[in-house]
Amino acid sequence: TLFRSVNIMSSLTIALSGFGLAVVIGVPLGLFMGWYKGFDSFMRPLFEIMRPIPPVSWIPLTIVWLGIGLKAKAVIVFFAAFVPCLINSYTGIRQTSEVLINVAKTCGASYFTIFWKVGIPSSMTMTFAGIKVAIGNAWATLVAAEMLAASSGLGYMILMGRQFGRVDLVILGIVVIGVIGTIITILLGMLENKVLGWKQL
Repeated sequence: TLFRSVNIMSSLTIALSGFGLAVVIGVPLGLFMGWYKGFDSFMRPLFEIMRPIPPVSWIPLTIVWLGIGLKAKAVIVFFAAFVPCLINSYTGIRQTSEVLINVAKTCGASYFTIFWKVGIPSSMTMTFAGIKVAIGNAWATLVAAEMLAASSGLGYMILMGRQFGRVDLVILGIVVIGVIGTIITILLGMLENKVLGWKQL
């Protein structure tokens, strides 16, 4: 039981660390890129170079630079979750209604005020959709990383189960990943309903 609970906590810590960092960096970056064209022109080439690279391809480099500890796997998870966070927040704010923007301008709102009061709220539906995709990517990539290089975690537990012919461990690992993913998605849905409660009025 201790062995299994340690693996669950290890995976959960890494997944939430990388995912949290991706949301904190990716969402604001996407919003600013979508709203400020100059910033978009500067950042887009860097992002377009990074976007097609599969997150698991960073595993060898992160192992060389950071070993096989929490930091290395959190970085890999970050790369997996970062792209959907940025793309969806970018797309969401680009779809802001011109009518709302013009009304705000007529009322004398500054460009940043319109960004803050109109652009960000209107982008939240797409942003939350990206965050939900990101958590799925984070889990999938984490398990792959743990199966390649780790000494604990659910991916490692599944790998050990396969090596020792313990089908029960493999199934347990898969079920736990599914349950945790479902719980996180439900929590994100509750947060989304709270943040976007004004849309239901």
